[in-house]
Amino acid sequence: MFSTWGALIGLAIAIVLIVRKAPPAYALVLGALAGGLVGGGGLTGTVDAMIGGAKGMMPAVLRILASGVLAGALIKTGAAAKIADAIVGGLGRRLALPAVALATLVICLVGVFIDIAVITVAPIALAVGKKAGLSVPALLLAMIGGGKAGNIVSPNPNTIAAADAFKVDLTALMLENAVPALVAFGVTMALAWWLAQRTRGIIAADAAHEGVDGAAPEAMPPLWSAVAGPLVVVALLALRPICGIKVDPLVALPAGGFVTMLATRHARETTEISAFGLSKVAGVAILLIGTGAIAGIIKGSGLNGDVIALLKLCHLPAFMLAPVSGVLMAGATASTTAGATVASQTFSGALLEAGVPALSAAAMIHAGATVVDSLPHGSFFHATGGAVFMSISDRLKLIPYEAAVGLSATAASVLKYAICGG
Repeated sequence: MFSTWGALIGLAIAIVLIVRKAPPAYALVLGALAGGLVGGGGLTGTVDAMIGGAKGMMPAVLRILASGVLAGALIKTGAAAKIADAIVGGLGRRLALPAVALATLVICLVGVFIDIAVITVAPIALAVGKKAGLSVPALLLAMIGGGKAGNIVSPNPNTIAAADAFKVDLTALMLENAVPALVAFGVTMALAWWLAQRTRGIIAADAAHEGVDGAAPEAMPPLWSAVAGPLVVVALLALRPICGIKVDPLVALPAGGFVTMLATRHARETTEISAFGLSKVAGVAILLIGTGAIAGIIKGSGLNGDVIALLKLCHLPAFMLAPVSGVLMAGATASTTAGATVASQTFSGALLEAGVPALSAAAMIHAGATVVDSLPHGSFFHATGGAVFMSISDRLKLIPYEAAVGLSATAASVLKYAICGG
């Protein structure tokens, strides 16, 4: 219905508007409208394609809204901070970098957004980093890398969106990238240690270390109650692969949130905590609606065939469409969630027709969406830099390291499929 150039122009308009600080959801909707009109679909055809794309996002939006209960409970009850504190405290200052990376990984893994996970771990990381003599860049890289590793094996919005687009089980998709997550964690550790040695001389100049004492232990619940909710989520989602009982994330994620509130004795604050969690996921849900609109235009264009033709021209196999599309779309939107969603919604049909198994295709797209998702026109770049009081110029210097972590996960996911066939 639409030309490839129209779809690309629409995507370019959306990117320009996002860079100029327009609300991403509106930018994507306006880009979709412009792309459809320029692409020759006419006003009626363009609007129909946008609405169709947005409709396709509704299952993911509902599950993401439900996940807000768990995210809100983990954050507001202090459970997330307790998990991080226990990991960092248990490993000690000699293993400070692995500790903060592991803490961020675990918090992402149990369903907290990566930017919130970094913000949660940051005070604890800065406190232990100050005692261990580590620089802020090394600590932030450890947190971001650990978060990326946890993100691709978590019930986060990007995983939910990719699973819905390919109609695969969420738990299966989480497990599919377990090996790439371990690879990403290892690469994170290597790069963080190297960066720590390289920046050893500027530790004293790290203003972020000044006055940092970490989170107050008395504000945290006991560890058993902090992990109770996440364990319930894992148990419910594991019922399908273990005994064939399907519990949808729409049920499992809020159930974990309610268990967290009960275990931490915050049940009376259910309304307040749920509202807080909703405020954290509402922006992502709205973003996915805009993402669905532009995905509808791209999906209805000739971009699918043109990208496949380009891959063949470069003598690349058809399955490379999965990681490449994940990388490009996440870079365009500066968002793992939006990138994984657009790529999955747009290219799922072409990948399945090429004979790539749905689970493998979803996993490769998901991993690819972590490579250049932290560019400055997205919120993650600024949220993580602000969490450790880092200047924009210093924050920019970390992007190549973050990209290397995401690229290692993507390469591992691709090699896993190429060698094992799934």
